[in-house]
Amino acid sequence: MKTREFTEDGLHIVAIEGEIDLARSPELREVLHAHAKARRPALIVDFQGVSYVDSSGLATLIEYVRKAQAYRGRLALVQVNERVQTIFDLVRLREFLSIYPTLADAKTALLAPPGA
Repeated sequence: MKTREFTEDGLHIVAIEGEIDLARSPELREVLHAHAKARRPALIVDFQGVSYVDSSGLATLIEYVRKAQAYRGRLALVQVNERVQTIFDLVRLREFLSIYPTLADAKTALLAPPGA
């Protein structure tokens, strides 16, 4: 798994490539913990390059969401492929995570004023 971090329109974005499994989820946890520690009001995780995610990867995402809730931080996932989307659907994570088809859609949602 590789990650690349950048900022666009004031939003922090983490792009991931590869598999998020038991061996790699600690790397993702470190990246997400750094963003939680920085208290990012919004974070986008680009899943375009993610081919697989297991339960440890799902737990890492849920852990970040819970940490971010303490300061009203929001997480958006984008460009989730069909295989990974099926995994999210099986464990009903779509009810817990905001998932957008494109980076532009996520940016629009996260930059909109609350209640808009």
